[in-house]
Amino acid sequence: MTRVAHALAGPPGPRPDPGMGSVYLHSGQIHVSAAPCRVTTILGSCVAVGIFDPATGVGGLNHFLLPRGHAGSASSAPRFGNLAVGQLVAAVVAAGGRRDGLRAKVFGGACVLAAFKKDKGQHLGSRNVEVAREVLRVEGISVIAEDVDGNNGRKLIFQTHDGAAWVRSL
Repeated sequence: MTRVAHALAGPPGPRPDPGMGSVYLHSGQIHVSAAPCRVTTILGSCVAVGIFDPATGVGGLNHFLLPRGHAGSASSAPRFGNLAVGQLVAAVVAAGGRRDGLRAKVFGGACVLAAFKKDKGQHLGSRNVEVAREVLRVEGISVIAEDVDGNNGRKLIFQTHDGAAWVRSL
């Protein structure tokens, strides 16, 4: 597994491509596309999981706030990691991604509030990262890169068709 390089110097990310779609993803949302698309989001303790199938070019990204929610309830929205990751996998497969070809990248999970740093690894961001890894492991999807933890938020740009990602520390 590799870490995603931070775009700390030079251009802030990919060059504009007028033929490629662009979406801003808010917390509690999922975006999946069978056409090339760049998805941008801002993460603090939240986590985003990007899943893509390099053979078909189908992929997507989620952005969840909390580690666990209950399926079948009003809180089963993709605001919860244990639900959002499975929902993302199902949506990518439904859009034409091949289950056995899926790859994942995980982003976020920072400890951005000083009051939570006393918990030594048990802060909200680290719990979100662990849930993402756990669900991906159960789903049988390899995590090929991640940029997680730390004390700063991130701006993420993720390309759904090939999994390319740009991260800027905030």
